[in-house]
Amino acid sequence: MAQLFFKYGAMNSGKSIEILKVAHNYEEQNKNVLIFTSSLDNRDEIGYVSSRIGLKRKAIPIYGDTDIFQIVKDYIPPVSCVLVDEVQFVSKEHVLQMARIVDELNIPVMGFGLKNDFSNELFEGSKYMLLYADKIEEMKTICWFCERKATMALRIDENKKPVYTGEQIEIGGNDRYYPVCRKCHANPPL
Repeated sequence: MAQLFFKYGAMNSGKSIEILKVAHNYEEQNKNVLIFTSSLDNRDEIGYVSSRIGLKRKAIPIYGDTDIFQIVKDYIPPVSCVLVDEVQFVSKEHVLQMARIVDELNIPVMGFGLKNDFSNELFEGSKYMLLYADKIEEMKTICWFCERKATMALRIDENKKPVYTGEQIEIGGNDRYYPVCRKCHANPPL
């Protein structure tokens, strides 16, 4: 029975490498996989899943008007699994389309992304994945500054000073964000 999975974690928790691993495992068994990613993530190029360890793979970019359900339904040959990177950036409608893929097409969908932003608010995509997912799994990593589990993202400016206000979405990697625990988010040792 297919299910909708939400695998979330702080930055540097291995979400993108996990997508590439899952895709490899399916394809090694000659099963077709479709990989999607948000068009907002342009760090490496739009339409690519890239891991910090250097692996990279083409993906279908998700724009505001992308119909994920229809793409999967019409895809030839049939798809065995759908993987979505940067799922925090998708809309409620996209999450509902993912649920339809599971419920109507009986194809498992795994969404990977951040749960909360730098000010500890839920992203739209994450909110609806938390509400609609059949299975929710935390991918863990450690705080940039201490040994605790990282559960938050600390945004920094160009002078390495913490930033707690601003636009929710600002694309960046280790140059703009650190995975941190709650204590270090409130009082970072910068």
